[in-house]
Amino acid sequence: MLLVEHESGVTRLTLNRPERRNALSEAMLTELGTALEQIAVDSSVRVVVLAAAGPVFCSGHDLGEMVGRSEADYQSLFTRCSRVMQQIRQLPQPVIARVQGLATAAGCQLVAACDLAVAVTEARFATPGVKIGLFCSTPMVPLVRAVPPKVAMEMLLTGIPISAERALVVGLINRVVPASELDAAVQELTAAIVASSPMTIQLGKRVFYDQLLLDEATAYEQATYTMTANAVKHDAQEGISAFLQKRPPQWKGE
Repeated sequence: MLLVEHESGVTRLTLNRPERRNALSEAMLTELGTALEQIAVDSSVRVVVLAAAGPVFCSGHDLGEMVGRSEADYQSLFTRCSRVMQQIRQLPQPVIARVQGLATAAGCQLVAACDLAVAVTEARFATPGVKIGLFCSTPMVPLVRAVPPKVAMEMLLTGIPISAERALVVGLINRVVPASELDAAVQELTAAIVASSPMTIQLGKRVFYDQLLLDEATAYEQATYTMTANAVKHDAQEGISAFLQKRPPQWKGE
């Protein structure tokens, strides 16, 4: 259900249930969670690309598994899904969503949870749970942290898909490209990340999310502490020296 490929510091995770529109079944969530656990402790991985096979990126939860279940079953399923989304945010390495098609419900949640996202012009994004009587409460969590509240409420209350162009304008994704340019656009981002110090990238991702929920004064205090600790690291000193000496830096990841 999940293909894992690794090359030159980039690990590509591909949702591989095209016949089920890459629905996040319990088995799919388990495989994805396990892969993220392994990546988190693998220093050879510098960036992760989350992709999907077939015409649909991800249609959300597998509704075939959601009929007639017990409350405990639903609690377990939604907890597992929420844990995977948090794993993406907590992963030391940046995660880029490569969106080649429709992303709905928990699939839209998956895009919102990633650090960066590149989508094709034809992609659409929706949280249509309201249409089947199940409000997209958990997809709402990363969505409202990615887009303005009124945009999130419109998506959640109506279930109407938004275009890739609008998703770009409101901040859900970073780039919109023709399908023929999707891999090149993703490659441009991965190459830029891999070229930088892995220590600095990991530190930066962590402090970015840590400070989001803080008031401005506290955020500055935390950022000042982090930047001070960063400045004395080898890679920061090496990067500054290399810039001044007009030579490529030699990162050590420390």
